[in-house]
Amino acid sequence: MLSHHLPQLTRRRFAAASVLLAGAPAFAQIAALAGATAAWPNRPLRLLVGYSAGGGVDAMARLLALRLAEPLGQQVVVENRAGATSVIAADAVAKAAPDGYTLMLADSALLVSKILNPRQPLDPLTAFAPVAGAFHSPLMIVAGNQFPANNPRELVQLLKASPGKYSYATSGIGTVQHLGFEMFKNAVGAFVVHIPYRGAAQIVPDVISGQVPLGVVSATAGMAQAKAGRLKAIALMSPGKPPGMETIAALADAVPGFNAVPYLFLLAPAGTPADVVSRLSEAVKLVLEAPATTQAAAAQGGVRSYLPAAQLGPHMARESAAWQQVIREQKISADNG
Repeated sequence: MLSHHLPQLTRRRFAAASVLLAGAPAFAQIAALAGATAAWPNRPLRLLVGYSAGGGVDAMARLLALRLAEPLGQQVVVENRAGATSVIAADAVAKAAPDGYTLMLADSALLVSKILNPRQPLDPLTAFAPVAGAFHSPLMIVAGNQFPANNPRELVQLLKASPGKYSYATSGIGTVQHLGFEMFKNAVGAFVVHIPYRGAAQIVPDVISGQVPLGVVSATAGMAQAKAGRLKAIALMSPGKPPGMETIAALADAVPGFNAVPYLFLLAPAGTPADVVSRLSEAVKLVLEAPATTQAAAAQGGVRSYLPAAQLGPHMARESAAWQQVIREQKISADNG
């Protein structure tokens, strides 16, 4: 046996270590994981998306995955697991091995899901290791060409003077589009009826025809129709001037400090080693700094918005608290909208 060839003191230390390992099998697992992460990554990574292929989040995930392959030295494969407002994908990632090979590009809807459905077992603030903030997707309030208001200030005046007269469409209950407009209503003291739709593809034609007075859609979808003269781009729901939208006023012009924007961020399972999270975060930063990424993101309606891992966690907590306040004040539930 090996112990017969060791000095006496070494044999004692070896025996003590053996006892510790025998009594704590988790120690061996940790050691094995540490050894594995030293060579990370040595095989392709999976990037889960909680929506169908072809949507906005999916497009940004594919953009990110393609460009992450170079700094990571491994292919990043996008996997769509649509359903339950991205909770199905989130649950799969939360239950995956915390080895850095299974990730998720999530959006703000994941934070809202737990608030709207407290019985949901998945808590996005504890089930994941925050990796990096990546993009935000500006939203726009649009109206038909016959709508009386043309800018944020006129919109506020009109809605306050006409409680209950107007309605607005969003892509569903609990979406950032819905909660963002509810936040706006609460801020200005207006009463506007919410009409949930399935998505911008259904909203835009009804806004153009006047069937619904107002719609909240992605800035890209709204701007394309505004440039064609089919509808009005009334206001951006976030500050700043995204490329190609410099002429559109921000809702913050009439409601100081207002900001409602879906955020896209990269998550890993809780317990993922810190060095792996750090390397992933740095890789995302490197990708987002490239001008080609900015251009590609803008073409998909996204704006690069990097946050390191240490800042993403607090950001998620603050955003979750803000949506919780809106839901509580406006008495929104998953059933009543």
